[in-house]
Amino acid sequence: MLSICLIYSSIFFIFSIILFILSLNFMVLDYSIILELEMLSLNSTSIMMTLLFDWMSLLFMSFVLFISSMVVYYSKEYMLGDLYINRFIMLVSMFVLSMMLLIISPNLISILLGWDGLGLVSYCLVIYYQNIKSYNAGMLTALTNRLGDVALLIAISWMINYGSWNYIYYLNFMKNDYFMMIISYLVIFASFTKSAQIPFSSWLPAAMAAPTPVSSLVHSSTLVTAGVYLLIRFNFSFNENMTMMMLFISSMTMFMAGLGANFEYDLKKIIALSTLSQLGLMMSILFLGEYKLAFFHLLTHALFKALLFMCAGSIIHNLNNCQDIRYMGGLIKQMPLTCSFFNIANLSLCGVPFLSGFYSKDLILEVLSMNYLNLFIYMVFFISTGLTSCYTIRLIYYSLMGDFNYLGLNIITDKNNIMLKGMSGLILLVIFGGSMLMWIMFPTPYFICLPFIMKMLALIVIIFGLLIGYELSIFYINYNLKTLILYKISLFCSSMWNMPFISTYGVNYYPINLGLFYYKNFDQGWYEFLGSQNIYKNLKNKSKFMQLLFNNNLKIYMILLVLWIIMLTLNLI
Repeated sequence: MLSICLIYSSIFFIFSIILFILSLNFMVLDYSIILELEMLSLNSTSIMMTLLFDWMSLLFMSFVLFISSMVVYYSKEYMLGDLYINRFIMLVSMFVLSMMLLIISPNLISILLGWDGLGLVSYCLVIYYQNIKSYNAGMLTALTNRLGDVALLIAISWMINYGSWNYIYYLNFMKNDYFMMIISYLVIFASFTKSAQIPFSSWLPAAMAAPTPVSSLVHSSTLVTAGVYLLIRFNFSFNENMTMMMLFISSMTMFMAGLGANFEYDLKKIIALSTLSQLGLMMSILFLGEYKLAFFHLLTHALFKALLFMCAGSIIHNLNNCQDIRYMGGLIKQMPLTCSFFNIANLSLCGVPFLSGFYSKDLILEVLSMNYLNLFIYMVFFISTGLTSCYTIRLIYYSLMGDFNYLGLNIITDKNNIMLKGMSGLILLVIFGGSMLMWIMFPTPYFICLPFIMKMLALIVIIFGLLIGYELSIFYINYNLKTLILYKISLFCSSMWNMPFISTYGVNYYPINLGLFYYKNFDQGWYEFLGSQNIYKNLKNKSKFMQLLFNNNLKIYMILLVLWIIMLTLNLI
């Protein structure tokens, strides 16, 4: 009997191939289909269920389904022994379907269905292991994403003024009309919460409490990329004032995440911060007006990030669920194939020439160099690229080189056939996917004319970052010298500039104290005195009084009853 993992994996894979062929066809013909179904008409406002099929939505759906098929297949062995594997696979499938609905919706109401579906199912998946850490992480994820949901709801209510929720018809109008710009700001706010830009970044590393296959899916092509995809659709509605402010925020997110990853020791959190850095890069180039480049990097990033998480999951699985990179080391000897995949995905993330990440990252940096922009953004982009190389080589140094530091007695092996097959499905696309996508998406090449030093600057920064990362990894720090200062700097950077403290303790302090005040003074104060307790006390006292009265006067009542019966009898006689 086929397992549920194989069935769902096969379905996703078949649909992925069909959608990829359709997207190529639509791209060549420059063709798109809009399907509209009227659900309700009220006061000249129609609630429509609208679906948009064009090359962009079909190509993205194809990638999401392909990665999902590999992740579900990989889960067969990773989640081995889980009694509720069927429930897990169903949750993952619901997650993917919510993303599908979001991708093909040019309508704010149907987008909200997919958007809320992602938020709800992601909460169920983050708390899957059911411990205190995962509950806290799930609540932080759900509440942060809820802010974005509220922004979308306000945008929906505001669009009643225009008679339709099909935003795709109003994009150029939104750029100039003051009241329509409110919708653009609300959508940007919603996207920033979903894609974890500053100041909403703290939920993304916390969401690592989910099982690794979920992390692989969430951080490559579904939850966190939903915000970027929505902004790619809305990109025609941005004006200059809007873009410059958002460009600053997204570039600082990229820098902050890259810096934080260099001080982190949790394997999954390093890769999560790497995702955050890449999301900042996508947002930045999007706000520079290059939406196709942002989409290109979105697709290439999905491939190597999914593989990176799958390799990390395989390593964690072999190390008996240990995630601290300081316990790893020398894994290249015991897990050669997994480590090869891990290295290729890491180098693709850095932008090493001729891997998939290079084509999008190098093109983004060159287009940035061609644009007339300030020096600050230029420096932040290139420093962040260097930091990416820096934390990548640090991760490789700690986990793959040196001596093994965990247990003397271990069975670390590469013979997890199903997990390796799941990873092998992605490796070819990680190597060749970038060039393939470039040929498909940019049939007319970008004309880039730069001085030699600026042309080579991206490669120089990558190599320089790799060297600095390696030197810092092997560098012995004397902890007796300014230990406290070093510790504080490390804590500040690794905690993403204290953002988790601000977004949890900082936000919760006053409401929780206010709740305590109300609880003491009302629930256990006047409400106790005047409310149910007081009523209960009065009724109890009255019942006691009646009971005493009845018990003491029982004899008198009995005598009176006997006399009354005698009198009745005498009268009858």
